[in-house]
Amino acid sequence: MNVLVLGGNGFIGSHLVDELLISGHSVRIFDRFPEKFRSPLPKVDYRTGLFGDAFGMAEALQDIEVVYHLISTTVPGTSNLDPVADINDNLIATVVLLDQMLKMGIKRIVYLSSGGTVYGRPHKLPIPEDHPLNPICSYGVVKVAIENYLKMYQELYGLQPTIIRPSNPFGPRQGHGGVQGVIATFIAEIFRNKPIKIWGDGSVIRDYLSIKDLVRLCVIVGDGDYSGIFNAGNGRGISVATIIELLKDVTGTLPSVSYEPSRAFDVKEVVLDISHTKAVTGWHPNVDFADGLQQHWDWYSSLPQH
Repeated sequence: MNVLVLGGNGFIGSHLVDELLISGHSVRIFDRFPEKFRSPLPKVDYRTGLFGDAFGMAEALQDIEVVYHLISTTVPGTSNLDPVADINDNLIATVVLLDQMLKMGIKRIVYLSSGGTVYGRPHKLPIPEDHPLNPICSYGVVKVAIENYLKMYQELYGLQPTIIRPSNPFGPRQGHGGVQGVIATFIAEIFRNKPIKIWGDGSVIRDYLSIKDLVRLCVIVGDGDYSGIFNAGNGRGISVATIIELLKDVTGTLPSVSYEPSRAFDVKEVVLDISHTKAVTGWHPNVDFADGLQQHWDWYSSLPQH
């Protein structure tokens, strides 16, 4: 199939492109920036532009059969600083994309929403897909709004969306700037012999998923006749304090930890119920968490500069 990956040069996108190529697809990437950690790949059609540019999007959609939408210009920790920009850059730009898809007769889209922010403070754990959606940051609010537009376009215009709600993906090629990605940030700080900053006491629990497992699910639903919403997680929670303990074994280093006050938008525990995803698609996570940490550390350690 001819596949367009929006955000294909980013962390998740670059791994998804690898998996799509292995599966024999023809891949086009639309992104604002080139890939950070490696050179352009042969046989990949790279397009550069701003998300929300109707003309550029129309060109990128030519002859495409399936669209993977991975673009987000914000992260949960900073989205509340400028909700208007979040709406303009992500929600409105996505509606522009959907209109272009309709004009060009493209029905299939796989959208990466968020399993960590759309549910808000959970009423039950693990969290199923039919849990109420009560996001407490702009990032999650916009993700929910995009999901609703996808459902509206499905009902009114025959769009065929698949929505994936990933937990916290991690692995090689994840950015380590300290804005998003606890594991990537911790590994970078340990490598640089700098203290790890923790918001709260380390008891916050999240569901962490290897990037390889996430992109494998993306390809499964993109290749198959799937629709609806699917949680993508490991199905078990791991605390920040536990991550630090495991990283001691992986890195052979005892990290220094700096504790900061808890943040209002940090939910105490988020673990996803992945039983529906496993039952419908046959997918299940394969990568052990400790093995994933080792893979991430080995990749970061091999970088020529940090």
